Amino acid sequence: MARCANCNAPLPDGSQLCAYCGDRNDIDLKGIHYFTTHAVDSPRTCPRCDTRLKSIDLKLNGTFLIERCDQCMGLFFDPGELEALLDATVSNVFLIDRVGLDGINLRRQPDQYPVSYIKCPVCSNLMNRVNFGAKSGVIIDRCKAHGVWLDGGELRHLMEWMKMGGQLLNQERQEQARLEELKRESEQRQKLAAYSSEPSPFDSFGDPLRRSDPDLFDIVFKAVKYFVR
Repeated sequence: MARCANCNAPLPDGSQLCAYCGDRNDIDLKGIHYFTTHAVDSPRTCPRCDTRLKSIDLKLNGTFLIERCDQCMGLFFDPGELEALLDATVSNVFLIDRVGLDGINLRRQPDQYPVSYIKCPVCSNLMNRVNFGAKSGVIIDRCKAHGVWLDGGELRHLMEWMKMGGQLLNQERQEQARLEELKRESEQRQKLAAYSSEPSPFDSFGDPLRRSDPDLFDIVFKAVKYFVR
């Protein structure tokens, strides 16, 4: 269990705020990643605190720069960086703990911020809210062009979710959805092929210009010729 760096009180699951002293703790990176503050401050602004973000280097396979707010501990990742960090941090996961995944969100503390759309630290456009991995329980804020914002504590939750096989479960669901879509497309093609091969109900009448059987028009025509002679 994580403990407050200020008073050593236990922190609630998924929470960075100490219920005893009110101190905000770094539960995302402390004890997980060694990092250094980059020399040049980032020109990007925290969407929560409206202060300049600090560039930090996680030194993951060389230089790995992300941005962090010193006040709220939120993190900003350029496109692809969050996935790269999670893959490098959580590895050798081969089983899906379905019970643990069902309970991980129940134990998690309520979101520390009200539901709202926040601005991208780069372009200031409102970002989209997306449930990472479909059912991780972490609603990330994503700018398609510039990256992903995580509020403080959400990175730790994603790491725990991956350790329990959340990413494997998401991949399993995606594969199942792909197979179901392929099955629907195959059934649709079979229906179209069967429909096109069925004989038309009008085919039994044959070509009206070529058939030899007398029809009503022929009978009437002959009857008229007989009476007008």
